[in-house]
Amino acid sequence: MNEQFETVIGLEVHAQLTTRSKMFCRCGADYASASPNSRVCPVCLGMPGVLPTINRQAIENTILTALALNCSVPENTKFDRKNYMYPDLVKGYQISQYDRPFGLEGFIYVETDGKNRRLGVTRVHLEEDVCKLLHRGTGSDGYSLMDANRSGVPLIEIVSEPDMRSPAEARNYLIKLRSILRYLGVSAANMEEGSFRCDANISLRPRGSSELKTKVEVKNMNSFKAVYRALVYESERQYNLIQEGKTLAQETRGWVDETGQTVSQRSKEFAHDYRYFPEPDLPPLVIEREWVESIKKQLPELPDERASRFMSEYSLSAYDAGLLTASKETADYFEQVLQLTGQGPKEVANWVAGPVLNIVNNQNIDLEAFGARVSARGFSELLEMVAKSSINMATAKMVLEEMFDTGKNAASLVEEKGLTQISASSELDVFAAQVIEAHPSAVADYHAGKEKALKYLIGQMMRLTRGRANPTTATDILERKLREG
Repeated sequence: MNEQFETVIGLEVHAQLTTRSKMFCRCGADYASASPNSRVCPVCLGMPGVLPTINRQAIENTILTALALNCSVPENTKFDRKNYMYPDLVKGYQISQYDRPFGLEGFIYVETDGKNRRLGVTRVHLEEDVCKLLHRGTGSDGYSLMDANRSGVPLIEIVSEPDMRSPAEARNYLIKLRSILRYLGVSAANMEEGSFRCDANISLRPRGSSELKTKVEVKNMNSFKAVYRALVYESERQYNLIQEGKTLAQETRGWVDETGQTVSQRSKEFAHDYRYFPEPDLPPLVIEREWVESIKKQLPELPDERASRFMSEYSLSAYDAGLLTASKETADYFEQVLQLTGQGPKEVANWVAGPVLNIVNNQNIDLEAFGARVSARGFSELLEMVAKSSINMATAKMVLEEMFDTGKNAASLVEEKGLTQISASSELDVFAAQVIEAHPSAVADYHAGKEKALKYLIGQMMRLTRGRANPTTATDILERKLREG
């Protein structure tokens, strides 16, 4: 996009809270594996004459989140009715919060392209989730099914200030926000499963000006990658329309991942009148300061704090510390391994940030799932085998993958596959002689001063020993034999 304009982005994030029961009834909130409409009662089905009761744990989780996001927690709060008619809202209104939420005027720091910026959080409020619609068929043959299991599950909405200036910064804000929620343990915050959902408001303005062009809302983004792609597309679309002198419509657009485009869903020329009014079935809440202080004591060490400690306590770089602390599970695993092995922090960090996270990313799992197959103790035993030169680094990486695939420990795999490192000079002498004899042209290149020739011969020696040769000893022996030859 031309440097003449800058992008202005604000995000509205909904995250389901992890509680045993729903927000205003006793139905179980864990509905993921339940059959449709099996976690329901008259309250969450909106039957006449029923009364809601407030889930205290959901309120504490919301206040904990607000505190973690540096929000102020007002003393006087209340619930409101948000009135609108939509098929996923069985009672015709949603219990939410309007003008007195649980958290106000917070912020978090987000790093993008090496710059750490403070991004504002407007509000954190608590509401109930709605039913899930399952659409079947198309056209005149289409119909929708409704599953009410999700209806009434506690949901927090986190509204940012329009402080983001690029799609990359918006994506990084979401990643940081998810990390904080997971550190707090208040939400699974899984975008693909729908427990972490995002709508974006995006507009352009001339650089250096405060005058915004028309704002557009973008929905239907179910991954961080989708958020980034949708906002890149939408900023370019708006810029092109401005350049062509066309009018931008104030509207809601949906992201279509398959085509890589946003499409118009409905006009937003006029604000929707939700007719908010105080929820008559629930009393206003007074949040006593003693209660807030007791919740504040539950705040764990959050990502930024943990990264700072990793840098000071373990002398790790900002990059390594940030990578290891991006998820609580990764940071926990790193420290558990570090306590169990004699390896230094940098060595363990290299292993966790490298081979371990490679497996995690390739398998599309999280560190918790990895740790269930390769425990911190089992992994530390593998590192000790490397430290004692029982196996070399290349073999250890291969064994790590086998440990994940099979669930077996390192020692049994090394013995079973005959992977013990060869360090004895007498054995390596034989292999070195075979390599030199088999590759006369590379030997000639070495004597002609070509450095790559030695690396090639070392590679052939590693191949001949199936990666078992001690690299340092093998290199010394090979160089000695080449000099003698």
